[in-house]
This record gives sequence, C-alpha cells and structure tokens, in this order.
Amino acid sequence: MTTVLIADDQPLQRFGFRMLLESQDDMTVLGEASGGSEAIRLTAELHPDVVLMDIRMPGMDGIEATRRIVAAGDRTRVLILTTFDLDEYAYAGLRAGASGFLVKDAQPEELLSGIRSVATGDAVVAPGLTRRLLDAYVHHLPTPTRQGTSPPTTPHTDPRLGALTEREREILTVIGQGWTNTEIATRLHLAESTVKTHVGRILAKTGSRDRIQAVILAYDTKLVEPS
Repeated sequence: MTTVLIADDQPLQRFGFRMLLESQDDMTVLGEASGGSEAIRLTAELHPDVVLMDIRMPGMDGIEATRRIVAAGDRTRVLILTTFDLDEYAYAGLRAGASGFLVKDAQPEELLSGIRSVATGDAVVAPGLTRRLLDAYVHHLPTPTRQGTSPPTTPHTDPRLGALTEREREILTVIGQGWTNTEIATRLHLAESTVKTHVGRILAKTGSRDRIQAVILAYDTKLVEPS
C-alpha cells in the first residue's frame, strides 16, 4: 500500500486528488495540508511514502517545504505539482530534492503512475522535459569567474564523480542528456538489466536520491552542457 500526503492550498484540488487516490486499491491518503509548514509537520507525524506538493501556497511555499522534508532524511519522497510545465519554481523544487515533477492537468493515469514510480524510488519527469527544465534554468548554477574565487568544478575534479568507473561516468553523461534505460541499452549495446545495475551504482556512489538528482549532478559537474 502506497501512502500519500496531499499538500495544496485549494480545498477542491485536495478533494479531487483524494477521490482519485482512494479509488485505487493500492493507495491511501494519510492526510491533507494547506501549506508548507503543515506539510512538514504532517510528514514528520505520518511518514507517508509520497507527498503531493503544490508549489505556490501561502506562508511557506512548496519549495522550502520540500527542502526541509528531504533534509530531515526520512524515506518520504516529494512529487512536485504545478500549473506550468516550465515553471521556474519547478526547477527550484527539483534542486531542493523533489523526486518528480508533474503538471496539474496531467491525465489521472499519469498522476497515479507517477506516485507509484516515486514511491519505488524512480523519477517521474519524462527525459525530454527534464532536459527542457535544466536547459532553461541551468544558467542559475554558479560559475565563479571573479579573481580569488575557486576555479570552476570540472568532471575531472569533482569528488562526487571520483568513485565512478569510466562506463558509469559515460552512462551518467547520457542520463544527463535525457536518454532512457532502453535508449542507453540500445545505443551502448548493453542489456537493459545491466544498464539498471549501472544506474543503481551511480546513484549509490554519487549520493543521488534518484534519476532526477543524477541529471542535475551531470549538469553541476559539467558532464553535460546546456544545449
């Protein structure tokens, strides 16, 4: 059974999500929050598998709430929901540690599939959308150039990549370029099970919570440059 907390400031939106989720045999809603602070408190109390997190809420917004929930180190994962598929706040939410991103007008089956995927540790942002988000906002990443600042991190100097094999670094690079496991297997002539093993090792070695965080890492370390 996948347990869910709904965080949204719109009562009708919460009601609609609850009706949909509770129509599923494998899901249950543990609670509802109308703001970020309440979402943090209920997450600490109820330990849901997934928090459906709206971004724009009064008081503490969904980005800061996501950051604090992730920082608490609980098993709960956050699925960001927003109105626009290239909302700049969505990018901030992903960098805060969210495990997925969906628009509110997604089809019901997309939302249900997304919740199930996030609950099992996968990411739910389609590779193409991941690339669009990161390409649109990658210029927000720091690139020190002033005299006296540290030199920019490169794939050769970043300690997060130090434990990766050459094959794992190659796979991390194409993950950052938006390739799916099937595409990686086909183009690199590997079995898909082997690709999944490599991806799991990459996540473990780099401390990435999921595939989305691995994509962000690939951009952070300049393995992938914005198109």
